[in-house]
Amino acid sequence: MRLTVRGRLTLVYGGLFVLAGLVLLGATAVLVSQRLPNVLAKSERTAPLPGVAGDLTETRQYFEASASGAVSTLLSQGGIALLVVSAAAIALGWLIAGRMLHPLQQITATARRIADAPDADRGLHERIALTGPDDEIKELADTFDIMLARLDHSFDGQRRFIASASHELRTPLTLNRTLLEVALTQEAAPEQVRQLGTTLLAINDRHGRLIDGLLLLAQSERPVAERSYVDLADIVDHVAVSDTVKVITEPGEATVSGNPVLLERLVQNLVENGVRHNLPANGWVRVRTGSRADGWAVLEVSNSGPVVPRYEVPGLFEPFHRYGTERLHASGAGLGLSIVRAVARAHGGEARADARDEGGLIVTVTLPRAL
Repeated sequence: MRLTVRGRLTLVYGGLFVLAGLVLLGATAVLVSQRLPNVLAKSERTAPLPGVAGDLTETRQYFEASASGAVSTLLSQGGIALLVVSAAAIALGWLIAGRMLHPLQQITATARRIADAPDADRGLHERIALTGPDDEIKELADTFDIMLARLDHSFDGQRRFIASASHELRTPLTLNRTLLEVALTQEAAPEQVRQLGTTLLAINDRHGRLIDGLLLLAQSERPVAERSYVDLADIVDHVAVSDTVKVITEPGEATVSGNPVLLERLVQNLVENGVRHNLPANGWVRVRTGSRADGWAVLEVSNSGPVVPRYEVPGLFEPFHRYGTERLHASGAGLGLSIVRAVARAHGGEARADARDEGGLIVTVTLPRAL
């Protein structure tokens, strides 16, 4: 059982109170036991007790017994009083500790809401805004708010930079493509110029796909505001096609609430990734959709292909990451799986990949099912 800070503070305060009470009670008993016989003897010399005044031994025994009884009564009654007061002090300490720690609970609740957000930057707009005395706890809360504000500004600036840069780069790429196409349509152009133009067009197209991917990635990392009723099986029916490898579809009902364009791009990216990283002959891609009893819709895309080491799998979801020599020779921009994960998280889901022992991958996307 985990003991909370409130419980530990209560035990410490209560234990110190009981210890101080025991020390005080013991010291009082010792002082009383030392002083009481002298006080009683002095009283006897000034006013002898009837029946024992002539017997000094009996008088001394009488006063010693009286002193011992007084000390015993002090210890027993004092112990009971200490027990009652200690119980009240512990209960009061529990209430005071709870009140003192309430601001920390508010900080913890805010941090937990931010941590439970679907994306790392989804809840950074929240603030603790703690009120109260200007003490160490309020200083902690204000520092936490400043950190959240800076992180929120940083993430927002990053998204705006990606979107703005991508839009700005579209214009020169479009102009380059137009000029190259015009140059290639001229019949007097030499063969070397045509080959160079074709190569430049391919490079231009690759840069265009990169920019489109960055735009989509920036869009996917924002919350999905407008949602529609979408069945992943319908998307699979018209997206899961290929002219180079065999595509096997097993569509089952998998209804979700989300952005149809983003969800279609998610499925398309997975299919294209399975087709691109496949075997040169007898390759295949299998696409399955369905619903689980625990309230999740599942999209699974598996493919044949080269063996991928398991330690390489987590990095495949990072932007611009490609496995092996594909970094230099692949036609993609290296954003396919990054976009898949971003779209899944924007819809409250998750994407994971597992390496097949025979080669290739199994990518599974789980999304909250729409009822």
